[in-house]
Amino acid sequence: MNAKTTKTAENVTRCLKCRRVLRNASPDGYGPKCRKKVRAAARAEVVAQYKPHQVAKAQELLEQGGLIPLRANRVFLAVSSDGSATYKTHRAACTCPAGIKGLHPCKHRIAAHILLAA
Repeated sequence: MNAKTTKTAENVTRCLKCRRVLRNASPDGYGPKCRKKVRAAARAEVVAQYKPHQVAKAQELLEQGGLIPLRANRVFLAVSSDGSATYKTHRAACTCPAGIKGLHPCKHRIAAHILLAA
């Protein structure tokens, strides 16, 4: 067999937003076009309704790949700050302790809102 025609079952890395195959793996899990869209949405008026320190934490969560789409990119699995727990989140609700209290939107909800706006 020729090495050019043989396909191997290697691990394929896909963009977390659009699910396209990535040629080069990225630390945040997004392709170049989706990364631009996410960053533009983070700068847009979507985040104008949140406090700057909350937006910074949400952007850090996105850059570290801590938000994984579950259902049609509407519900996400979010990783806690220390990495010991995961929460289901949407831009309207989150199962983290801060999201359950509901006093202020948590960083997981803000990150989901940024992704849904991108």
